[in-house]
This record gives sequence, C-alpha cells and structure tokens, in this order.
Amino acid sequence: MSLSHRWISTFLDAQAAESGAAQNTLLAYGRDLVDYADWLAHRGHEMDAADRQMVEAYLTHCDAQGLSQATRARRLSAIRQIYRFAFEEGWRKDNPAIEIRGPGRAKRLPKTLSTQEVSDLLDAARTQGRNPQDRLRNTCLMELLYATGMRVSELVSLPIAAARGDPRMLLIRGKGGKERMVPLSPPAREALAAWLAERDAQDDARPRGTALSRQLFPSRAAEGHLTRHRFYILIKEIAVAAGVSPAKVTPHTLRHAFATHLLENGADLRAIQTLLGHADLATTEIYTHVLEHRLRDLVENHHPLNRPK
Repeated sequence: MSLSHRWISTFLDAQAAESGAAQNTLLAYGRDLVDYADWLAHRGHEMDAADRQMVEAYLTHCDAQGLSQATRARRLSAIRQIYRFAFEEGWRKDNPAIEIRGPGRAKRLPKTLSTQEVSDLLDAARTQGRNPQDRLRNTCLMELLYATGMRVSELVSLPIAAARGDPRMLLIRGKGGKERMVPLSPPAREALAAWLAERDAQDDARPRGTALSRQLFPSRAAEGHLTRHRFYILIKEIAVAAGVSPAKVTPHTLRHAFATHLLENGADLRAIQTLLGHADLATTEIYTHVLEHRLRDLVENHHPLNRPK
C-alpha cells in the first residue's frame, strides 16, 4: 500500500470514529481521495509532497474530464480535509489546498411533486406488493416518508423500538448521529400501527430460538434492513402504478415535497430546518426559491394582463 493510500485509510478511520461520519459520506470521501492519489501516483508523486500547483492541476484535470461543478467542489473539499488532518497529525507542515478557491456549487431548484401527485403515490402504495404484508409495509414506508421528510437512509434503518406505543412523535437519528423529533400525521400513525401489528405477527410465527430483528423494515440484506437501493426501485414501481412519471419520483423528491408543501401552507422556515435535520438554515432556504418560482409561474400563466390578446 502506498503512502497516500495509508493516509486515506487512516483519515477515513478517524472520520468514522471522531466525527461519526455516515457510511455514504465515507465512501464518497474514499472514492474522491483514491482518484486524487492515483492521479498523483501516475505522475510520480505522493500526498506528502504535493503542492498547491499539483492540487490545482488535478482540479483542472477533473474539469477537462467533464465532471460537474458539484463533483469538483466535493473533491476539493475532500482534499482540503485530508490535508488538514495531515497537518494536525504532524505529517505535513502545511495544507496546500487551503487557499484554493473551489468552483462552488450551482444552485439548482430541487425537483418536487404536487399534492395531487403525492396523494396518487400514497394511494398506489396500498396496492403494490406481492402479498398483503408487502402492501402494508409499502404503505407505511410512503406515509412515513411524506409525513416526516426523512432522508431515505434514516427511513429504512428505523429501529422497531421507535415505533412502539403509538407515537405522536418519531425519534430520528440523522447525519453525524444527531437526533431530532418529528411529528406524525394521523395517516402515518395509522399506517405505522398496521405495519407494526403485521411485524409482530411475523415475529410470533417464527420458530423458537430464531433471533428477532430490531429493524422496523427488516430484510435479508447485510445491513439487516431494507436497503436504499431496494426502496429506490420500489418507489419507481409505485410511481408507475400511480400514473406519475418515474423520472420525477425518488425518495428525495418526497422529502422535497414535504418541505415545499409545508412552506406553501405557511410553515416557518426555522421549523422546516429542524424537521429536515439541516445544520444550516441556508440549506433550507432553497425551498423559498421553489415557492418563488411557483408563484411567478402562477402569475405568468393566470394573470389577465399576461394572457395573449
């Protein structure tokens, strides 16, 4: 293993232990840093000797490859962080990437869904599944996702203990292990109670001595619960059944719909920030742009002075 790859391995271990970084975040850091290390190695260098010009040359190389603005910004962020770690550990006396200006991130309005489209998706979830048990599970997944605005990773990994006692509020463990409470709507509580009753019936039917799953949505996957990938496929199937374009339906668009619909109905931006688990209000403010965009379209399409004569 090269010196650069040893640095990456140690850095990722520290991120997991000290910062509680999510697995997906660690995988992204790993991919970006390995690409940078391999680029350096191809030119006969290691991370310990790379200077600012080399980092800038690498970013130019990423641009020439046609990588998006967001991807290049993320790679620079990963490089900055590993060099900051190297400086703190005494491996280097400087951070060659600290003064490099990144490409920034293009502000894109998040895709969202209308209330009617969400209603159609929730109705379709009740009909999708190989058996009644699957349909109860799918209904619960969709109702919880729209009622809480959870990230898909937070949803599929919910422990069954969080659902006990007909909760009015659901405790969610988010990024970095941070916890937050979100209220449940009556339809979500009803769907959760129905699925929990089915889960308990399945556990009661298990042979004696069989270990019971602690997951609300268990599966045979290595994680022990329904995977993000499986739910992504499932939501596309539900979209087809609902007559909603699968291209615009993902678990994340349901999260966007949750926030957008709250804002449209007068919810406070700070409250939405808390419910979504955003560390920075600036992240939540993107939804004000969605609302402005919709209002502008409303005026342009329906104001009598904008109609063609």
